[in-house]
Amino acid sequence: MTADNHGNAEKSDPARSTVRRKGEHIRICLEENVESGVSTGLERFRFRHNALPELDFRTLSIGGAFLGRVLRTPFLISSMTGGTDESGEINRLLAEAAEARGWAIGLGSMRAAVEDGSLAATFHVRQVAPTIPILANIGAVQLNYGYGAEQCRRAVDMAEAHGLVLHLNGLQELFQPEGDTDFSGLLRRIESVCRSIGVPVGVKEVGWGIDGDTAARLYDAGVAFIDVAGAGGTSWSQVEKHRSTDPVRRGAAGTLAAWGTPTAQCIRDVRARLPQATIIASGGLRTGLDAAKSIALGANLAGFGRSLLPGAAAGSAVQRFESLLRQCEQIEFELKAAMFGIGAGTVEALRATDRLVEL
Repeated sequence: MTADNHGNAEKSDPARSTVRRKGEHIRICLEENVESGVSTGLERFRFRHNALPELDFRTLSIGGAFLGRVLRTPFLISSMTGGTDESGEINRLLAEAAEARGWAIGLGSMRAAVEDGSLAATFHVRQVAPTIPILANIGAVQLNYGYGAEQCRRAVDMAEAHGLVLHLNGLQELFQPEGDTDFSGLLRRIESVCRSIGVPVGVKEVGWGIDGDTAARLYDAGVAFIDVAGAGGTSWSQVEKHRSTDPVRRGAAGTLAAWGTPTAQCIRDVRARLPQATIIASGGLRTGLDAAKSIALGANLAGFGRSLLPGAAAGSAVQRFESLLRQCEQIEFELKAAMFGIGAGTVEALRATDRLVEL
């Protein structure tokens, strides 16, 4: 069967297609090299050390708020997965760790569960995460394929979420054999959802970045927060290359491996255009120092995605949970160490620092 025929066959049973695809995505992200061909750009920045911080480390605070809820950290577990038994278990472990450490969490695309209610349980994490912000997630392009406020609201209710993320993934859809590529007129449809759904709506990319001009158009349409999801981490063209049997798409995925706007550039650009907006920095963040740089560049929260996946997927449930807690704790300590090293006692002080310099 050709790639195009395969895609047509998949579209005849979209829920089954989505479930199969999600399982493949997990395997590929764990087993294959799917890194972007560009860096986050964060390596071009360095903090000037403050030898006299005038702080008691024990009183340093990394708390804040998101979507009107108090957070103990400025961290988000970024949208990754859902729709299969394996991904449901991963989601619950991630949510349990997020609750324990005071992180927000974004769920993976919920399209499969909207189309097949039997898959909803893979997104039911509220019982293990009763207090933290949870974000439901739908691909924005689905608004051109029959979705509207009703389906978006169903995803929010299913997850008992505090907000909704609409993700923009044009190049990923392009490289998928079964991808949906009609991105025309999406802004007005996003605006309609923002006005009618009754919860905050954010927009994120999936690893190629959102620039300041695009963010401003989204913000004017009523979007409550922007996750820049810049280049430097997972490249979904590379993920889809490993799924594709089409030599044209596989070759083109290699050509575009270095496509995208680095995360650091996205943060600066969006903050310059939207001084008042809530910005999430994600896309290749791996350490608390990456998060510190991102916040100093203008982000409100820092999102971590695939770097957390191995810890959530290997070993017994107890081992995975303990591994996630250790990883989250280390990221938090690294952020605090960077703040102590420049004399910033709060996240607000970190965001206002003049001690981040470009090399």
